[in-house]
Amino acid sequence: MRSIVPLALGTACVAAMTLGTGHAAAAAPATAPARGSGWEPAPSAPWDVAAGERCAFAIHGEPIVDEVVRRELSSPAEGVTRSAYKGDLVVRVTNKETGAHYDADVSGSAVVDVYASGAQFWRVVGPVLVGVGDGNLGKGMYVVDGVYTIGISPTGSKTVTGPVVATDSVCDRIA
Repeated sequence: MRSIVPLALGTACVAAMTLGTGHAAAAAPATAPARGSGWEPAPSAPWDVAAGERCAFAIHGEPIVDEVVRRELSSPAEGVTRSAYKGDLVVRVTNKETGAHYDADVSGSAVVDVYASGAQFWRVVGPVLVGVGDGNLGKGMYVVDGVYTIGISPTGSKTVTGPVVATDSVCDRIA
């Protein structure tokens, strides 16, 4: 089910990202970045979420297409790293109880600032996969699409801000 949820600038949405901090060393993307381009592979690791944390059932996520690359940009301030991410990413999200799955195309692009405190600030264009514990989207796992920002506090709470954000409930798709 796809819906448009207007979010006033500054409206908070507590969410848990599954893209971004989940990038971990794994297989290199099928298409390597051009040599000397400054882009490096940023593969995503498989993940599991217990029943009740996002969906009513346990879920497993695993990239089936992962051509995401990362490029470090100039730091905007002391203690802040800034990176850009882009590339094709399709994550298969599976209901661990039934085996039903959905292949989520989450090939958005982002510029991400990571602060020494552990906080992050994302500027996103396009779809990313977002797990929500509390917030205005309700508990769930969503493909969030549009042009928006995501602020992540050092404790992990998330704020999604944008004039219009499209959401697609992955939990509903694989229930």
